[in-house]
Amino acid sequence: MELNTTQLSALTRLFSSTVFGELAKKGRSPLLMRLLGHTVDVAPCQSHATIGDAFEAAFAVLKTAGMRNEYVYRSALTQKILMGKHSLRTASMLNEFRAGTCKADLVILNGTATVYEIKSERDSLARLANQVQNYQRVFATVNVIASEDHIEGVRQVVPGEVGIMCLSRRYHVSVEREAIDRPDRICPVTVFESLRSAEAAAILKALGFDVPAVPNTQRHGVMRDLFAKLEPAPLHSEMVSTLKRTRSLASLSDLVDQLPASLHAAALSVPVRRSDHGRLVEAVATPLDAAMAWA
Repeated sequence: MELNTTQLSALTRLFSSTVFGELAKKGRSPLLMRLLGHTVDVAPCQSHATIGDAFEAAFAVLKTAGMRNEYVYRSALTQKILMGKHSLRTASMLNEFRAGTCKADLVILNGTATVYEIKSERDSLARLANQVQNYQRVFATVNVIASEDHIEGVRQVVPGEVGIMCLSRRYHVSVEREAIDRPDRICPVTVFESLRSAEAAAILKALGFDVPAVPNTQRHGVMRDLFAKLEPAPLHSEMVSTLKRTRSLASLSDLVDQLPASLHAAALSVPVRRSDHGRLVEAVATPLDAAMAWA
């Protein structure tokens, strides 16, 4: 389906953190209703449909359009990998996680730490080599998931141990090349710089190191020096265990179950207070004709 610029922009913004946050905090979103006005011709809904139905209809168009954005890829990974192969009880997901001088698009923690760098139709491959180098210093398994048109370019840029995945125009995820799990390759100091202080301290304790009682101004430097002495593979294993505990998404399981599939990625990446969960669910269940008043 060919979309004009206004329609594509509106479809993309429907799944923004701004719209999702408004629904959670206020139980309504005037911005959402304005955007839906621009998408009615490409993602029409019946008069008795709900806001959730509108999201589903819009996503059905967006996920097969020629200029899919990062959210479509993030949603595919959430549905087909995190919740398709794992579960929120056994695995966790990190969004925009710092790795060296870069931020990882999405990381899934299960038995290992697997990072997924997204290269959508809208992205360039110019920064990919540097991003992969940074990710290899923190995560044992590195994957690039890209559009069909990018696959050959990705092959030419990334080393052989990096996995390559493709999100087809039909929204299928295929593995073009399996990633090689290399926990021995990570850099302990780079891992340290990616963690919260309490997480770093917990990892050190689990590995048999006591953090000396020093002033807060010296604590960072002392822990950094201790991390520099760690063996990469045991550190990586403990990092995965610690982050699965401290960044667990299990508490969001009930919320995700009550939302349409198109909003699962948003629910797992946009911070929403637990007290706002009910308001968000009610807003998504609102009939479209009733939601017209939001505008």
